[in-house]
Amino acid sequence: MNRRLWLTSLLAIFLHACFSPLNGTSLPASTPTETVVPTIPIATLTPTPPPPAPQTPEPTQISAPPQPISRVLIVTFDGLRPDAIQAAEMTNVLSLMQNGAYTLTAQTIMPSTTLPAHTSLVTGTCPAKHIVRWNEYVPDNGYALGTDIFDLTHAVGLRTVLITGKEKLRHVTESGSTDFFGFVDNTDEEKDIATLDNIVVEQIREGFGLMLVHFPDGDVVGHEYGWMSKQQLSAYRKNDRSFGTFLNVLKDSGLYEGTLIIITADHGGALTDPPHGTNIPEAMTIPWIISGPQVVPGVLQTPVYIMDTAATVAFALGLPIQPNWDGAPVYEAFGLPVDPLQQRGCAGTTP
Repeated sequence: MNRRLWLTSLLAIFLHACFSPLNGTSLPASTPTETVVPTIPIATLTPTPPPPAPQTPEPTQISAPPQPISRVLIVTFDGLRPDAIQAAEMTNVLSLMQNGAYTLTAQTIMPSTTLPAHTSLVTGTCPAKHIVRWNEYVPDNGYALGTDIFDLTHAVGLRTVLITGKEKLRHVTESGSTDFFGFVDNTDEEKDIATLDNIVVEQIREGFGLMLVHFPDGDVVGHEYGWMSKQQLSAYRKNDRSFGTFLNVLKDSGLYEGTLIIITADHGGALTDPPHGTNIPEAMTIPWIISGPQVVPGVLQTPVYIMDTAATVAFALGLPIQPNWDGAPVYEAFGLPVDPLQQRGCAGTTP
């Protein structure tokens, strides 16, 4: 009985709790309960543009540094007129013309003879300054006056070589300025030039800073048979073959790429008596060819004189150009502007 009473009381308490006010407000049983669903904001996604494609940089043009000039080889063909180069089929000289800078209207000095002209080539001055007007080997006359290109080259420790077919060219520079001097004979008579060839080949292999090689044969044969005779042209053709041998030795010795080569003559000649020594155009006009490092190929528009050779060598080797020189560097050959105020040439010469 007591147990039934206890359960009845508990049920009454439960029913009272279910129908009691909630926070002071009665909820009708018929009122549905609304479920509030929270609103979740939806993010608007803006597509991010792709990064720009990396730009490929244009290749940078890198200019190779110019080949340095380590040495200079001067080759003179005695009595060579410019038109004899083609007529004699001097293929090695013609090849350097095509790959170098040149003029076929260069001018020598008066008197247009071997020793005075070579002296002007080496000293950079006219005969009035170097005083060599004689044309024979006269030991008592001493040497040319002035500072010449052999003096300058030797002074900086570069090896200097002078090889000639005529002993009289010993006058162009003091013996102390050449580390080697060699000649074929002491006359103007034609000899076997094999000895000259052998000397030159040996000296190239020894190495040098400045070398001058003189071929005498064209002049010797010209005096006997006449200028532009078949005998003279044959002599020049033979000399050209020897010159080709020198070029091959330079290449085989690894010296060619750094060698600046200048080819010229002391004078020309004509079918006159004398054939040269005067100021006739055939005697005064000579070729002047330069080939090698830093040379810009083409026909030179600048008037060129034989005295310019010394100044050009000094410029190429970085040696001081002497203020009393009558010649000037042939800047055009290196693609450089020419000084229009430079006074050049000697009295009695015309460009």
